[in-house]
Amino acid sequence: MIAYVPILIEASVISLLLTPIIREGAIRTGLVYMPNSRTVHDRPMPIMGGVAIFIAFSVTVLHRVGLGYDTLGLLLGALIIVAVGMWDDIRELRPLPKLIGQILAAVVAVRLGVKIEFITNPFGSGMIYLGFWGIPLTVLWIVGMVNVVNFLDGLDGLAAGVSIIGAFSLFAVASSRGQVFASALAVALAGSALGFLPYNFNPASIFMGDAGAMLLGFTLAVISVEGALKGAATLALAVPMFTLGVPILDTVFSIVRRVHRGTPFYQADKEHIHHRLLNNGFSHRGAVILIYAITGCLGIMAILMAKFGVTLTGYVLVALLLSVILISSRRLWGTRTRNAQRGDIETQHR
Repeated sequence: MIAYVPILIEASVISLLLTPIIREGAIRTGLVYMPNSRTVHDRPMPIMGGVAIFIAFSVTVLHRVGLGYDTLGLLLGALIIVAVGMWDDIRELRPLPKLIGQILAAVVAVRLGVKIEFITNPFGSGMIYLGFWGIPLTVLWIVGMVNVVNFLDGLDGLAAGVSIIGAFSLFAVASSRGQVFASALAVALAGSALGFLPYNFNPASIFMGDAGAMLLGFTLAVISVEGALKGAATLALAVPMFTLGVPILDTVFSIVRRVHRGTPFYQADKEHIHHRLLNNGFSHRGAVILIYAITGCLGIMAILMAKFGVTLTGYVLVALLLSVILISSRRLWGTRTRNAQRGDIETQHR
């Protein structure tokens, strides 16, 4: 465990020192994000913080882990995802080109060895070899995680903090199973985001942008697949899915809500869980810290479930329970918000 501390420190220090430099460069070159109807900030904000996270992660991995075949796939895919994110941050890409870029990054990673090959047989003992189907499954997994974290990036420090918790959860499981490579990658990612967080936590002085949010999702997905290479994919993928249960469920509900309303599923709105918390009276920091706390609890549960060998059925049952709780909570928040609005109207009439 102590052997991973230098990796964490190195990634954190590089990110901590590099972020203000990139922030000043973004301000000088006019790379700022202007407030609009979809955002909660009220002043122009420099972007490109994701570049600091990417450089810190890449330098640390190359220095501490080395350049192997799998590392090359991870870093090349990450470079593509950051380039697509930067392009989107500057020019605001349309959804289709953005999706194509995400798929390309995933395919590059898969081509260089990042692939889910086996899953646990949910109906019996042993493993199921996926063969060709491991390729589309891995691409779908990576692209899905990229968008889950990207959708989460709506409040200062939210995506970075949740990703840090997710990375440490992956590290805890990988290190307990002797998976040195996946453990080192997870610590490097956690450190890179940790060094950036002081500048991004409310009130933020820089945004990570799509480049940073998509990078975090991409890297978490790849690290979990790397963990799956030496064990059951079902277990390795269940850890980030469970830890990031709140943003994953929120993404699913958002897509269903938009399709139900007849709007494009990719169209941004202000009805994500963090927006609803703000509408319900939570402060910016309060909403973020609450989601941190929930994510941390889920991360601990995921680690314990992995440690004690909980089956796929156990994960599914707990996930279903969380879905019911989240749906009920969303309805409760909506009711409270409507009641508060009704009270304001009555007060005005008086």
